[in-house]
Amino acid sequence: MSIASMTGFAREAGVTGPYQWAWELKTVNGRGLEVRVRTPSGLDAVGEEARGLILKALTRGQGQLNLSMSRASTAPRLRVNQEVLQSLLSAVGGLSLPDNVKPASLDGLLAVRGVVELDEDAVDPGQDEALTEALKGGITHLIQALKAARLNEGQALASVLNRQLDAIAGLVSDAEACPARQPDAIRARLEAQIAELLDGKAALDPARLHQEAVLIAARADIREEIDRLRAHVDSARGLLEEGGPVGRRLDFLAQEFGREANTLCAKANDVSLSRIGLELKAVIEQFREQVQNVE
Repeated sequence: MSIASMTGFAREAGVTGPYQWAWELKTVNGRGLEVRVRTPSGLDAVGEEARGLILKALTRGQGQLNLSMSRASTAPRLRVNQEVLQSLLSAVGGLSLPDNVKPASLDGLLAVRGVVELDEDAVDPGQDEALTEALKGGITHLIQALKAARLNEGQALASVLNRQLDAIAGLVSDAEACPARQPDAIRARLEAQIAELLDGKAALDPARLHQEAVLIAARADIREEIDRLRAHVDSARGLLEEGGPVGRRLDFLAQEFGREANTLCAKANDVSLSRIGLELKAVIEQFREQVQNVE
């Protein structure tokens, strides 16, 4: 199983009867799972059902679901208002007209405001069963497309994370092999520092000097930090191989990486080891930033 990114985008469009519609769903990284929905008036129920399906399909991320819809323009239909027409006929029939006035004609009556109306057939789209079924089918395809997009990006993200883990493992090996960790190296530095302070005026006790060097080496020992860092590298690689929603666990490991690197830098007793520690912290920070995008 592969890891998935929390970033993705998908679009699903169609035509149902006079309606042209399009679902759009985009997600970005987030600590939890949240989906906001925006639908045209009358389709709130469809939007909430779609939101429920998305919440079941994903585990982390902030999503925005939008439904845009337009109605194809059609020629308007005319409708005769029979009630108004009958009322008008009754009123006209009861009039006594002069001889020079002709009786009302049909075209004249139809020209009276309110007799002929435009029937715009303003049907609530939520009551159109064919439309609601098409929209539900569209959201299913939309979710599948989004998950595929998040998996594709997750594959690229896994490659980046594995390279960073390789870099961390290499730096840990460099720290372990650093000559500055050895008691003899510490003794040589300590001897040079003391000699500089004494300006060669007093002899140094070799046994005492070696003892002090061993004590300093013990206090500066980074064996535990190296072992923990290697264990964390193995755990992180295992999670990447396991796949699925492992983002939170990787984030926890990234924090543990940082703690061990900080301790290593604090114990560093030489410039060369400090440089390795600082480079290690930089790579770990890059790893932590990338992990924020894992579902």
